[in-house]
Amino acid sequence: MRFDLITIFPDFFRGPLDYGVLRRAREQKLVDVQIHDLRAFTHDRHQTVDDRPFGGGEGMVLKPQPIFECVESLGLQSREQRLSGARESVILLSAQGRSFHQREAERLSQLERVVLICGRYEGVDERVAQHLADSELSIGDFVLSGGELGAAVIVDAVTRLIPGALGNEASSRQESFSSSVMNPPPGPDSTCHSGGLLDYPHYTRPADFRGWMVPEVLSSGNHEQIRRWRRGQALQKTRRSRPELLQETPLSAEDAEILAELEANRDGLG
Repeated sequence: MRFDLITIFPDFFRGPLDYGVLRRAREQKLVDVQIHDLRAFTHDRHQTVDDRPFGGGEGMVLKPQPIFECVESLGLQSREQRLSGARESVILLSAQGRSFHQREAERLSQLERVVLICGRYEGVDERVAQHLADSELSIGDFVLSGGELGAAVIVDAVTRLIPGALGNEASSRQESFSSSVMNPPPGPDSTCHSGGLLDYPHYTRPADFRGWMVPEVLSSGNHEQIRRWRRGQALQKTRRSRPELLQETPLSAEDAEILAELEANRDGLG
């Protein structure tokens, strides 16, 4: 898979791309990340990429010409082809974009090429969003100084889903919000698959740390009991911290049963 990052600060990505999963995925050639300096596509001696907005207002806005020429230099299919199902996408990082989430990461991981345009200043000329980008994405309801941080987040989240990137492919099945694998593989398995919920709690040695004990069920060796306990904890944590996810995630008959048990236990304690 290939990522093309369009930015006025190409050196920004030296850190995020050079560590952990991203570095290994690049070394193994599972992903190819190319960084394009927007200033290389200007035509004046000052390499001007921004200008004042028509109509007045505070701040500067990125001009359309360098962005269009940069994207057009990449040899992509046309916007119409991309929107009709081609395995390429051009995305504008923008505070006005729809929220990036795990399902979007899963969708992007199925593509062959993703171009991320990093916005800056007070925004980007609207013609980029209307006639060049396929979509706009935001990593949250807050304002950043530029799209570079958002682009790094998206590249990391998508790369983790590419087969081989994590080493153990089962790892991504149990992570919070993961929806790509709804059912566990056949055979004994104590892993609780997220299915769109928050991840279950994790414990490691020592079993007794400052008087706080690891739950006994995790040392029982009973895979079915462990799996059911983990699912219950994931449901409980999701209901407590992110209740809206319970409304968005398809729950099984077992999930309903576990939730009923948790309610009964809570009522009994009360």
